[in-house]
Amino acid sequence: MPATVRAHSWRSILAVVLALAAVPAAARAEDGYDLWLRYAPIENAALRDGYRRAIAGVVVQQSPATGAIVARELARGLTGLLGTEVPSWTTVAGDGALVVGTATSSIVSALGWGAVLKQLGPEGFVIRSARIGGRRALVVASEGDRGALYGTFHLLRLLSTGVSIAQLDVRDRPRHQLRLLNHWDNLNGSIERGYAGRSLWKWEELPAAIDPRLHDYARANASLGLNGAVLNNVNANAQSLTAGYIAKAAAIADTFRPYGMKVYLSANFAAPSSIGGLKTADPLDPAVRQWWKAKAAEIYKAIPDFGGFLVKANSEGQPGPQDYQRTHADGANMLADAVKPYGGVVMWRAFVYDASVDPDRIKRAYLEFVPLDGTFRDNVIVQTKNGPLDFMPREPYHPVFGAMPKTPNAVELQITQEYLGQSTHLVYLAPMWKEFFETDTFARGPGSTVAKIADGTLQRHGVTAIAGVANTGSDRNWTGHAFAAANWYAFGRLAWNPSLTSEALADEWIRQTWTRRPETVQAITRLMLGSREAFVNYTMPLGLHHLIGGDHYAVMPENEDKRRPDWSAVYYHRASATGVGFDRTRRGSGAVDQYFKPNADRWNDPTTTPETLLLWFHHLPWDYRLASGQTLWQGLVAHYGQGAAQAAQMETAWAALKDAVDGERHAAVAARLRQQAIDAAAWRDKCLAYFAGFSQQPY
Repeated sequence: MPATVRAHSWRSILAVVLALAAVPAAARAEDGYDLWLRYAPIENAALRDGYRRAIAGVVVQQSPATGAIVARELARGLTGLLGTEVPSWTTVAGDGALVVGTATSSIVSALGWGAVLKQLGPEGFVIRSARIGGRRALVVASEGDRGALYGTFHLLRLLSTGVSIAQLDVRDRPRHQLRLLNHWDNLNGSIERGYAGRSLWKWEELPAAIDPRLHDYARANASLGLNGAVLNNVNANAQSLTAGYIAKAAAIADTFRPYGMKVYLSANFAAPSSIGGLKTADPLDPAVRQWWKAKAAEIYKAIPDFGGFLVKANSEGQPGPQDYQRTHADGANMLADAVKPYGGVVMWRAFVYDASVDPDRIKRAYLEFVPLDGTFRDNVIVQTKNGPLDFMPREPYHPVFGAMPKTPNAVELQITQEYLGQSTHLVYLAPMWKEFFETDTFARGPGSTVAKIADGTLQRHGVTAIAGVANTGSDRNWTGHAFAAANWYAFGRLAWNPSLTSEALADEWIRQTWTRRPETVQAITRLMLGSREAFVNYTMPLGLHHLIGGDHYAVMPENEDKRRPDWSAVYYHRASATGVGFDRTRRGSGAVDQYFKPNADRWNDPTTTPETLLLWFHHLPWDYRLASGQTLWQGLVAHYGQGAAQAAQMETAWAALKDAVDGERHAAVAARLRQQAIDAAAWRDKCLAYFAGFSQQPY
């Protein structure tokens, strides 16, 4: 039965919030910890007074655990934004009630909205005006607790960004069912590709002690509508499946549950032999299958709502079914059968490559997975990176999207900026992700965008999912760079609705995170929207890619990795006296024909290939003429120069905002932008000097 949050609980929460609000601004450090949930006071008196009149009291009717979270958030948010206490009501006591409830709560059920709420589902929500007992009210309603929680955060977002609520009528639901963060956290507390400190989980303290920061992490994710987290690295340590670590994961799951988040684990495929005492991990061996069923039962006993497994197999040295001459489907189906009775899923990554099998690394996933379409269990999701290489600053979409119509295909995006300046460079990733989502695959003719494949509207899959490789860590501001939090934010919002625009997401993030002053919002928006293209210009223009080595940060076009050729920069740019670029046409590796027509035909011809992907698909002479009339060499020189200039302009633009945002965060960002400008100039100088050695032309 839904429970109304008691008034005394509400008042005790308000007392704390009001006490904090009374602390002078100068005494409260703006260190980025509050992310986009700062709830800074609304400066516009008319707007603030209008909100106060519209919300005179709050009624919460939900299950106790999530209802308490909703009450706390409203107390914190409304007090911070409006600067005054909004009382708790047990029922609608006058005009201006804000009611938050589920379909079965007494107030919402009496409104007759059942059909609408059922259509939107347990995570969708309605926010609209209503008359309750003849009194004016604003209602946040959902079929389920999670939807009411998401609706509460959405209402606070509208208030925080200055949206009028006078005639509010919102109906919203998520486009992807599973909206996850993938944490590449290791059991020793380190994070692979982590640039913001150590793991949030503090495995060594669990399960006895729960860091309060885990509640804040779950709260931030709930504010975006994210509903799951994979806790451990895809390069999984089998110890994560032992009893002790299952108990630790269960403690995290208990913390996350009221916020609507499930936990998942990355599974090491060799676990039956490495920790289970079996001689093999062959997925067709009955003893191995039974081991996984017993392990699933053990996990679900500790975590009844466990989401399932993420698996990286037969990739970069990780064990997998091919070790036993079995297919990816054999391995995934074995695990899927183990979690099926509990409603779990298996997310099987398509990130595979083998230079000894095919000389073009990007072709491998298509060759291994597409022939298996239709052979996976219905609770298996093939998780595929946005591009066919590895989170490059720009790639074409992965050809697997649309090519497996019988298999759910999850999008994997990387929030942590492994190849995009890590936590040093300001690179707003929403434009890159929008470019990906909006690309037409032509899988079922024109209009077959990646977004429609991912959210299931094109191929009608039973389950849809999107995952982002997380950029969170123990740094006080969560993401190392204050602007890296914008990518966490944008990922969550696009996971909910990929049709949202980069501009709109930047605007609402800035208003919640930095300031609502229009001229400052516009200046920061311009800075963010141009940052990705600037990075591409000074690192990998015209489709060049992977010009790095070692830690994936430093410029190293000369890199020739002795461990394997496809970890080398020279493998991809193939520069010589005659030209530069990777020939993936029908005369080269043939990778273009993994795409549907007309993309395959367009990209086979350099004159119809977008210049942004020119050297991705073509090896061209240095004097090849671009659309501008410049030679290829002149175009590269121009792009590298433009990128370095753009980075310097970003530093200057931010410096001009010194008095428009708080000093502590401004200084932290300024220091990183200074380094970004230095790095951009180094990229320009080193790449042009290196490639000039082949082109023998001046720059």
